[in-house]
Amino acid sequence: MAEVEELRWSSPRATFAGAGRQISEALGRDPQSTDLLARHPFDVEIARIAPGATPYPYHSHSMQWEFYHVIAGSGEVRDAGGTTPIAAGDAFLFKPGEPHQLRNSGTTDLVLFVVADNPIGESTHFPDSDKWVVRSPERRAIRSEPLDYFDGEE
Repeated sequence: MAEVEELRWSSPRATFAGAGRQISEALGRDPQSTDLLARHPFDVEIARIAPGATPYPYHSHSMQWEFYHVIAGSGEVRDAGGTTPIAAGDAFLFKPGEPHQLRNSGTTDLVLFVVADNPIGESTHFPDSDKWVVRSPERRAIRSEPLDYFDGEE
């Protein structure tokens, strides 16, 4: 799928950066649809992380499963247990609630095959900044103190 355009992203200060080919969307997936046939049951991406780069903050998903297979390069995965080296041929899985982060600690591009189920209503937690991203009714990053269920309702 080399003809699929590579999308690149970077945080405002370039702390986080990466690139990826959205394979499922090239095959007709509509990520905004609530129709499961149009949405597809999973999302496939070929991700590329440049040497020294980290594509996203340390985070966990409320409902999403993510499968990774390293196609080329080397790097490391941070999870609740620490940091683990990864290299071409390695595969790993994160289930909902397991925080994780990738980093290319090698000298060539780290290329990964990524499969995620992207469930509707998914939220993301960022343990390092104690922030949440919620997608209902719209995608928004928030911080909140624990509240009683009826707080502000009576």
